[in-house]
Amino acid sequence: MNLNQIHNVYFIGIGGIGMSALARYFQFIGKNVSGYDKTPTMLTDELIAGGMNIHFEDNIGLIPKEYYVENTLVIITPAVPVTHSEWNYFLEREYVVKKRAEVLGIITKDTFCFAVAGTHGKTTTSSILGHILYESGADVTAFIGGIVENYHSNLIGSGKTVTVVEADEFDRSFLHLHPNIACVTSMDADHLDIYGDATAIEDSFREFADKVEDKNNLFVPKGLPLKGLTVGINEEATYKAFNIRIESGFYVFDVQTPSETIKDLKFGLPGRHNLMNALMALAMSKTYGTPTESIAKALASFKGIQRRFSYQIKTNDLVYIDDYAHHPTEINAVHQAVRELYPNEKVLAIFQPHLFSRTKDFADDFAKSLSQFDEILLLDIYPARELPMEGVTSSWLLSKMENPNKKLISKGDLIPTILENNAKIIVTIGAGDIGELVPKIKLALS
Repeated sequence: MNLNQIHNVYFIGIGGIGMSALARYFQFIGKNVSGYDKTPTMLTDELIAGGMNIHFEDNIGLIPKEYYVENTLVIITPAVPVTHSEWNYFLEREYVVKKRAEVLGIITKDTFCFAVAGTHGKTTTSSILGHILYESGADVTAFIGGIVENYHSNLIGSGKTVTVVEADEFDRSFLHLHPNIACVTSMDADHLDIYGDATAIEDSFREFADKVEDKNNLFVPKGLPLKGLTVGINEEATYKAFNIRIESGFYVFDVQTPSETIKDLKFGLPGRHNLMNALMALAMSKTYGTPTESIAKALASFKGIQRRFSYQIKTNDLVYIDDYAHHPTEINAVHQAVRELYPNEKVLAIFQPHLFSRTKDFADDFAKSLSQFDEILLLDIYPARELPMEGVTSSWLLSKMENPNKKLISKGDLIPTILENNAKIIVTIGAGDIGELVPKIKLALS
């Protein structure tokens, strides 16, 4: 398929974080872009303000008439149900209909592609890498699964020869990509509704890793069972971070590479998981040939990603942090970072579980992760693409938590309950629509 022959691109699910990055890309290269989404969000507001025609009703009559031509590409998200009338309209008339991952595969085939895989850390690592490459002058476009604070966008750059993409394991999407340099940040069990068991997901990651022909261009954390160059913190690895300290809210650290020792690097995102993400991006960009000075400067200036340990309020009296964490391992990482920064303070965590299947598969681990906080408020499960499962509820998850300072809460009662609490550190966690509540919580606390 030749993208140069496409005039119009129609998105079904345009408001998704990955879909909207593609929409911005196609608009930037001169295509007409329109689409549908289920509900308006801050993201769709931004796309509309940028000139895109977006509607929120599954109605064939709302598809712009100029899209009823052969040179229209239709891109769908896996979250859209098979009964969706607009999707079926295009299928029945034999339009070119592609998944987002397939389109990224087409784009990356003709570029030098950096692919970032892993069950955790994809968005942060991709953002740091995209920022390093862009700041160093590379001809790069980075497709990001979050809004990068430095750019206020989920698209970095407008290059035509280099791409940075998140290699998403959901639905084996990453197997569509054509990586030249890649990393696998982690291989924890997830998406068991797709894979069935942990062995199947590990096999899929191995298949992705095999797409990188030169194993000197594949990076993995020390101990991960994949062939590639190793990355580690305070342990022997091909790229090793050591002499780590915290100064004025920044990590300051040294890195041993195969060719040099880089001293006194600065990086502002808290948590050892983020330090690992920065080290992974450093290794990939060094392999590409990015100058050490450019890497150091970019690491120090990276501001982070919205909803990834994102400070909403940061005063002497109150700290409010928002994070996208939706897996027990990610919640553990948030907890580690909070405790490292605020070791003696009471921490209130508000969590919205994401997906019935994930809640069911990891209920005991969720209960253990959440119980580490001083107090927990639990919202109902956000279903996303799923129908309810019998017996899988937030009250069931709550019953598994050993911490007695726990409570099931409705969205309507959430803000008054937060305001009554005396915690100095407040953290909202989850990948559902809890992100839409963040501005309201921030306003109430301010």
